[in-house]
Amino acid sequence: MVAQNFVVDLNKALVFQVGHLGEAYQEWVHQPIVGKEGPRFFANEVLEFLTRTVWWAVPVIWLPVVCWLVYSSAQMGITCPHLALLAVLGIFVWTFLEYTLHRFLFHMETKTYWGNTIHYLLHGCHHKHPMDGLRLVFPPAATAILLIPFWNLAKLISTPSTAPALLGGGLLGYVMYDCTHYYLHHGQPKIGVPQNLKKYHLNHHFRVQNKGFGITSSLWDKVFGTLPPSKVGAKSM
Repeated sequence: MVAQNFVVDLNKALVFQVGHLGEAYQEWVHQPIVGKEGPRFFANEVLEFLTRTVWWAVPVIWLPVVCWLVYSSAQMGITCPHLALLAVLGIFVWTFLEYTLHRFLFHMETKTYWGNTIHYLLHGCHHKHPMDGLRLVFPPAATAILLIPFWNLAKLISTPSTAPALLGGGLLGYVMYDCTHYYLHHGQPKIGVPQNLKKYHLNHHFRVQNKGFGITSSLWDKVFGTLPPSKVGAKSM
């Protein structure tokens, strides 16, 4: 049940509060609070711990898995040029997943108690507290669970010998995405592509939140017509 005129208490665990906002949740979650200290999600210490991830855990945990997957294909006779091609294809497929997940899942509109709660856990928390450095990258436990359907997809669209390398490329694309995402929030690029990407992404957070869904590039925003208006600049941080 949605409480009328509910006010979120930022000094208490947030996850089970936000659902009570009902239709007001969408407006509330897209009014960012800029601060490096993130809110508390759960009263339970174990659950709270599982929501926090240092950025470097992503490459440390998953790059060895990428290497193992590519090596597995090599052991089954796939040549080095073919391995490289599969890895690049996997990265390319990831960029499409990055865009579609961000646009259609992470930015779905919710108003029910559980809809708001799940959305906040998935992505709403990031828009509400965009500089929370411990909730910028995806928790490894959640990534491990999601690898199961992605592995099945890789097997469906490829052969037994090429599926590992294809998944490895996709996983490498994910690692690049998460590290890039963290850098765009907390790094200070001065020139070139990194600076433009940072402006592009901060524009998504602080100005035009229903456009600019690409993180590592604007490719799919161009393809699907979701580029933000060119005259809207990003707010400097």
